[in-house]
Amino acid sequence: MSDRPFGPPAVEGGPLGVAWLGEVPYAETLDFQHRLREARIAGRIGDTLLLLEHAPVYTRGRRSTPDELPFGEAWYAERGIEIVDVRRGGKVTYHGPGQLVAYLIARTSDVLWIVRALERAILAVAREHGVEARGRNAEGIEFTGAWVETRKLGSIGLHLSRQVTTHGVGLNVVTDLEPFGWVVPCGLTDPMTSLARETDAPDLGSDPALDREPVMRRVADQFAAALARELEVETTDADVAGLRTIAAEMPEPRTGARGPAASAAATDTGSAAATEPDLGRGPSTVTPPTGPDRRTR
Repeated sequence: MSDRPFGPPAVEGGPLGVAWLGEVPYAETLDFQHRLREARIAGRIGDTLLLLEHAPVYTRGRRSTPDELPFGEAWYAERGIEIVDVRRGGKVTYHGPGQLVAYLIARTSDVLWIVRALERAILAVAREHGVEARGRNAEGIEFTGAWVETRKLGSIGLHLSRQVTTHGVGLNVVTDLEPFGWVVPCGLTDPMTSLARETDAPDLGSDPALDREPVMRRVADQFAAALARELEVETTDADVAGLRTIAAEMPEPRTGARGPAASAAATDTGSAAATEPDLGRGPSTVTPPTGPDRRTR
């Protein structure tokens, strides 16, 4: 339930459309959600939640510095990890298979409240798996997200443009956590964790051939339900083909991401206010793996 005296600000009474996209390249999804933002502003779609996974990628925000990727782009490319520069707040973060990514395209007048709603939804999902996580936002904006003791379970990064949000949540489910240790994300020293790590379940690090789809779909459904409770709305299955058709009809956004596959990615138009820590966590001292190259895909 809402803790605001006048109710949730993110929705206008309609249901939250939920779309499962599967594994999608980062730049493609960036373009898609920015086009959907334009469609939301134009009133062609309602509030929409995109649920997906990304192929391995490091994204660098406006405050990124070269030392956050200490081994050089060629080294990461050899391990199947793309590097994309994006126009968002924050520094380097990692997305990869086994991490649930949730992008929220919603109209709001209170983006900070939406950040807290996303955080509470992650905590609710963790509880469903027997994991006691907590928020640490009172300690500073860099601690936005979900934590198990001092281990980072879920990250939140939200962007607001013309009262419509993009970006959202990264929740580690069965993620191979090793790539977090190959960067210096946000200059913070706390380790990453996952639902699998906290429950001694297999993950893509221990079993690269793990059939992750059943657990990923289950966690996606749990997150959508938890967020809908926070927003006090119903959910409905979004028509993915219809969303893609509408997105294709929207004006092409200006390029806002740079990388080998990023030419179609979008930047923000009009006035924008960012509140996007987009945090990933890993050790402050980065050491490469020993032995043969270990691919992440």
